[in-house]
Amino acid sequence: MYDVTIIGAGVAGIFLAHELMEQGQTVLLIDAGKRLEQRTKQEAYLGFGGLGKSEGKYNYSAGFGGELAEKLGAETTLRLMQQVDALLCRYGADEVESYSTSNAILADRARAAGLETIETTVRHLGTALSERILRQLETVLRESVTFRFETSVETIKKRPDGFMLTTGIETFSSHHVVFATGRSGTAWMQEQLQTLGLVQNKTRLDLGIRIEMEETAFRTLLQDTFETKLAYASAAGTAVTYCMNPKGRIIRKHQEGLVMPDGQNFREQDSGTTNLNFTLFLPRYFATLEEANHYAASVIGQINQGTDRIVVQRLGDLRAGRSTLSDALTRNKVRPTLEATPGNLIKEVPGTDISVLLEFLERLRYLLETPLSPDTLLYGMDGKFYAPMLSTSVTFETDIPGLYAIGDCSGVTHSLSQAAASGLHLGQYLTQKQPS
Repeated sequence: MYDVTIIGAGVAGIFLAHELMEQGQTVLLIDAGKRLEQRTKQEAYLGFGGLGKSEGKYNYSAGFGGELAEKLGAETTLRLMQQVDALLCRYGADEVESYSTSNAILADRARAAGLETIETTVRHLGTALSERILRQLETVLRESVTFRFETSVETIKKRPDGFMLTTGIETFSSHHVVFATGRSGTAWMQEQLQTLGLVQNKTRLDLGIRIEMEETAFRTLLQDTFETKLAYASAAGTAVTYCMNPKGRIIRKHQEGLVMPDGQNFREQDSGTTNLNFTLFLPRYFATLEEANHYAASVIGQINQGTDRIVVQRLGDLRAGRSTLSDALTRNKVRPTLEATPGNLIKEVPGTDISVLLEFLERLRYLLETPLSPDTLLYGMDGKFYAPMLSTSVTFETDIPGLYAIGDCSGVTHSLSQAAASGLHLGQYLTQKQPS
């Protein structure tokens, strides 16, 4: 009989397992993917580390990356994030200095322009360092934690003293069971919840246009920090900038069977560029996961046309209501870093997103105190996908005693830092460790 069985070896599951291990708990960690060293590029979400194996960007803020602060309170959330960062640094994260997006002068200027700054402290590990840290964590955990990789849990049954779990070849007993499967485990989790009699709630979907412009335009704003995060409260919802990459490039992202433009940090490249890119995301909410997925497929899937097609358009052409042609791109001052299909986003993207984008860019012009170049490039369309919200207590316990859901699969966290913090929070509760 294990004290705790964790299903999912992503960041939330890893931080929970580490906390439990340090407090002497017996832990079983099950994942449908592979060990870290065996994971491939095609296995971006499954296996040890989950999405933490990507660029490893940890945003330490109560107001960014999910609703954790609404559940735990801002003070508790920030305390947990300090503990997350301390644990990462114990395994080498302090090789990269953290930076803050806080800037009082910039915040005042943004408000005057009709925007808000989102302040956060960031530790951006990069892919190589992130993998080294995860490798050390995996080694340490394997000394005390029982792992089952490439294993799928088929059934979970409540028992008077806990739970019984079955896989294709084994049966386990555990006092507590924790779902930590991330967004990628949504379909499996839905089946299990239905069997257990639990119901998920609304689902969030963010869609956005990725913007690529001259890096020099942002230099006056980024003198004291690597990036800034801006929010625009539009009539359609609060649009937020995401994944700003000075001197970075745009790459293709494959997720949910769709192909989208994504930003790549200059540290992940042989050399930087003269551009800066970010996505302006606008959130939407749907009654069910199926409705959210269907909408994303209807928009992004239609752009893809069954291939890896992404559409790019010059800002000047968008404002003029005309398509961007190939020869215009060859003369464009802002050189595209992604090979995309020239076209007309007005024909490809929901009108609401176009309107919010133009409203935001007008306010950005005031903030930058310079006209935006008509050669600014717009790529359609990026997306962020979330698991449906699941009703849980302040300790992430579901309506079934002893069954918990942490990280992104809970629908509460939407970032590495918040997922990790949820794991620490549950671990401290299960071991009754007092906050430090």
